[in-house]
Amino acid sequence: QVQLVESGGGLVQPGGSLRLSCAVSGSIFALDNMGWYRQAPGSQRDLVATITWGGSTNYADSVKGRFTISRDNDKKMVYLEMSSLKSEDTARYYCWAEVTTHKYEAFDAWGQGTLVEVFS
Repeated sequence: QVQLVESGGGLVQPGGSLRLSCAVSGSIFALDNMGWYRQAPGSQRDLVATITWGGSTNYADSVKGRFTISRDNDKKMVYLEMSSLKSEDTARYYCWAEVTTHKYEAFDAWGQGTLVEVFS
């Protein structure tokens, strides 16, 4: 069993900051790319940011310069620092990871999501 558990969501005013964390646990042989997606009510799930094992990053245009993704490979954690938050950032944020288990099963794993609400 592989679990991804997000934390750090909440209510914040426009211009504020939040830090999301995601802990990966279970029978994991390897973690490859990791990242964050988000889904606003009535919308599809969209990519926010991804990061490779080596630390190369990719961001959605809408969050470039405001969000920073990072990871700790030893702790099997991925983070998302969000600043200058806008109302349009309101969504449920999902952690994602490309996982290979000790049985050499490879798949995409997802967390349950954490809600970020930006309001005045």
